[in-house]
Amino acid sequence: MTAADIITDPDLRAVLDAATLAQQQCDALLALLAEHPLPPSSSRPAENQMPPEVAEQISSAQKALHAHLAAVRNQNRKALLSVRATKHATADARHEVDTLHLALQNLYYEQRHLESEIKACQGYDHPYQKLPLMPEDEFAATFPDVVEGCREAAQKAVLERGDKAGGGESGGEDVGMEGGDEDTAYEEEVFEDALMKARIEHEHKERLALEEKRQGLLKKKQGLIAENNKRKEDLAKLDESLEKFIEAAKPIEQTFQKEY
Repeated sequence: MTAADIITDPDLRAVLDAATLAQQQCDALLALLAEHPLPPSSSRPAENQMPPEVAEQISSAQKALHAHLAAVRNQNRKALLSVRATKHATADARHEVDTLHLALQNLYYEQRHLESEIKACQGYDHPYQKLPLMPEDEFAATFPDVVEGCREAAQKAVLERGDKAGGGESGGEDVGMEGGDEDTAYEEEVFEDALMKARIEHEHKERLALEEKRQGLLKKKQGLIAENNKRKEDLAKLDESLEKFIEAAKPIEQTFQKEY
């Protein structure tokens, strides 16, 4: 596998291509110098020791090599700038990913918190569950009109819910079936809630009636107690009167007991 197969970035490929051209030009220059080696140093200048056409070829090759090296430096500078930009983009993307990951963890935490709150609410021991309410069967047999009203209220709630959520939505047969099951479950939930409220309201009215009856009996009891207290006072006064009468009658009794 060559470097060209490993490197896929366009900027790095441009650097590699420019370096390859510079290498080829350098090899060509070295081959040209190998074909026309310079003689040992002498008193004459080096450019006078080789033919003019060879010197011109070497000069042209050196200029081409310098041009390729300049292209390599230029492409290398572009690649470095591209790497810096990629690093900045990677840092920004990492920051965004970290932010999204943190938000996701917060959502997971909130989900677990809400699930625990829902379980706590579902398992809460509500006081109304301990009320001695009339059983549902007995309530339905005693107040069928109230039960029918609860059923109608549940059906109306389902229709209102469908009107709010159904705006221009369209779905297939499976969606319709799922929606029907959901509506049925929602209707039963609303019906159970309305029925429970009706039973609690009935228990409240019964307790109010019993409380009113208890207050009436309490007043009657207080009246009887007051009447009994008054009779006790009258009897106490009668005892005092009898004692006084008996004390006053003693002389008369003694007079009748005397013998003449």
